Amino acid sequence: MSIRLPSIILPLFIVSCIHISGQDLDPRAYIRVPIKMTTLVSGLVYSYGGVVSDPTLPVKNIKADVLSGSVGVAHSFNLFGLSAQALVALPYSHAKVSGEVGDQQQSVTRTGFADMRMRLSVLFLGAPAATLPQMMKDNSRKTILGASINMVTPTGQFFSNKLINLGANRWAFRPELALSQPIGKRYMFDLYTGVWLFTDNATFYPGTVLRKQDPMGAFQAHFSYNLNTFAWVAVNTTFYTGGASTLEGVAKDDRQSNTRIGITAVVPTGKLSSLKFAASTGAIVRIGQDFTTFSLGWQTSWIKGIKKK
Repeated sequence: MSIRLPSIILPLFIVSCIHISGQDLDPRAYIRVPIKMTTLVSGLVYSYGGVVSDPTLPVKNIKADVLSGSVGVAHSFNLFGLSAQALVALPYSHAKVSGEVGDQQQSVTRTGFADMRMRLSVLFLGAPAATLPQMMKDNSRKTILGASINMVTPTGQFFSNKLINLGANRWAFRPELALSQPIGKRYMFDLYTGVWLFTDNATFYPGTVLRKQDPMGAFQAHFSYNLNTFAWVAVNTTFYTGGASTLEGVAKDDRQSNTRIGITAVVPTGKLSSLKFAASTGAIVRIGQDFTTFSLGWQTSWIKGIKKK
């Protein structure tokens, strides 16, 4: 009897085929920006690699190629005297997953919308709400403490009778605390700590299974250098741990304890626009995705009441 690949790949991989939330590498996510600024963000991400799975499974050499485009918008505002920013982004993805079952090579492809992401951040120390003219009068570099709530919504393509999906069919939330520490005139150190919390998926494969996932801790550290006023580069690392799942109360051996490293560079294309290049790869992978990722993004901003020149 042959075993079809889509019926045996780890749930850990399938429900997050496009994105493992703990793998975020986002330097300078808590920098101070003027209020009333709106930013249009677009990006293209390509990931490829394998999946470290349970060795007892009859599938091996699991590989995936994922290409995603996304568009989003962010807006900064005054929240009781504090700098705050809201962001929403929607990705569209194409993924191909393959593996060997016995001597058979099998593959499956998915194309469609992935889960939408939202984020609300607040800087509660070192960055009071200010307009652009006010910030230009006081451009000193200060220690910033901030917090955010990240959300992943179940808007992506999901088929309850299939294991390979672009969406996870559940909500995910990550409360996070952050420190942004300038060092001299050109260096900056960022440290974030947060935890992902997941709601249940009551219609997991083959459509009637209840899947639960434990919280997953996520930690990021970034060290960046200003090349000039607008251009900078950063080295990045993240560590994420936990997230073991259960299917109908039966525990799975899919607890994660992984580390990724990467590099980011930002180059201005105008006074209020820039290109962002990034690359990252798995450094230590216990179980789950061992992907190498390249991304290219472009963003442009405008501030209410201020004209671009």
